Amino acid sequence: MSGLYLDNAATTPVRREVLEAMAPLLTTTYGNPSSHHTVGEPAAAALDDARRRVARVLGVRAGDVVFTSGGTEANNLAVKGIALAALQNTGARHVVTTPIEHESVLASIDYLRRLHGVEVTMLPVDRHGLVDSDDLRRSIRPDTSVISIGLANNEIGTVQDAGGLVDASGRVPLHLDAVQAAGWLPLAGLGVDALTLAGHKLGAPKGIGVAMVRGRIPLEPVVHGGGQQRGRRSGTENVAGAVGIATALELAESEREDAAARVAGVRDAFIARVREKVPTAHLTGHPDRRLPGTASFTFAGTSGEAVLLELERRGVVSSSGSACAAGSDDASHVLVAIGVDPDVARTAVRFTLPHTWRGTLDPVADAVAAAVAAV
Repeated sequence: MSGLYLDNAATTPVRREVLEAMAPLLTTTYGNPSSHHTVGEPAAAALDDARRRVARVLGVRAGDVVFTSGGTEANNLAVKGIALAALQNTGARHVVTTPIEHESVLASIDYLRRLHGVEVTMLPVDRHGLVDSDDLRRSIRPDTSVISIGLANNEIGTVQDAGGLVDASGRVPLHLDAVQAAGWLPLAGLGVDALTLAGHKLGAPKGIGVAMVRGRIPLEPVVHGGGQQRGRRSGTENVAGAVGIATALELAESEREDAAARVAGVRDAFIARVREKVPTAHLTGHPDRRLPGTASFTFAGTSGEAVLLELERRGVVSSSGSACAAGSDDASHVLVAIGVDPDVARTAVRFTLPHTWRGTLDPVADAVAAAVAAV
C-alpha cells in the first residue's frame, strides 16, 4: 500500500470530465463575459449556462446563484451579506450560529460582532455535534437577522436535521454551509434561504465556489467593483471555474445515491476494524447521522501529529481535522465544543473517502493499529 490519499474533506483531485469541460473556456472561449463583442459573448453564454446547471441541482432559480472564489468567500458573503443588509435596512443586530462551524463562518460572525456591534447567540451542541431544533427556536429574537449552521461538519462528519432547522428558523433567513455535504446529501428541496459550496471538495478546481442566496433576501456585497452578478459579487467571473463546478456538481448528484450507500458500508467496516484493533480509539461525531465518507477518531495517550506521521510512513495520508487550521497547536474547537478534553482532542485523526471509492479499508485499519502502537 503506497500513497493512499484519505484526506478528501480537505480537497479532491479534479475529475477528468471537469477538466475537459473547462478546457475550451481557458483556450478558445476565453473572453471576458462582460464584454459585448464576439469574443466576450460566448463566455457570457457559458457562464449563464453554468449558473442554470448549478441552480437546477440545488432546486433554485438561476438568479439565486452567485459564483465566488471558494467556500470561504461564499460563507463570508452569505453571513456578512445577509446580516449587514438587515442591519442597514431594519436595524436587526442579532445572529445565531454554533461553536462547531467552519472558521470562515465563525470569523465572519466575529467581524460582525467587533465592527458592527452585532450580538451573537452560540447554540449548544450535544456530544455528537447535533443542534437541538428547540434550542434554535428559543434563540430567535425579533432582531435576529441570520442563522448560520453547517449541514455536515467538516471535522467529525455529523449531519444536522435540515428539516428541523428550517422549521425552527421560521421567517429568519437560514444559511446552511453545505461545503462538505455536496455529493453525499440531497441539496434540492431543503427550503433554506442560503447555501454554500466549494468546488474543490467534489472534483472541481480550487478557486471556485457558490453562494446560493434567494433573490428575495437582501444581500450586501462584500466584494465591490463593477457590479457583476447583479451587484451581489463584483469582479470578472471565473467562467472556466463556473463551468467546472457545474459539471462536478452534476456528476456528483448523478452518482450520489449509489456512492453514499457504497462508501458508507466501507466506512462502517473500517470503523469496526479500527475499534477492534485499537482499544483506545474513540469515534467522534454521531455514530449514524454522519457523512458516508468520514471516520474520525481520537487516540488517547498519543499525539495526533505523531500518528499522522507514522501513517504517512506506511503510505496513508490523512489529517488531524480542518485543513484551514493546519499547523495550529490549539485543540480542535469542534472537539472541545462537543466535550472532548483538549489534550485528547489533540490526538484526533480524520479519514475521509472520495465519492469514487471502491474496495476495502482493512489494510488502512491495520496501518492505524501499527501507527498508534509506534507512538
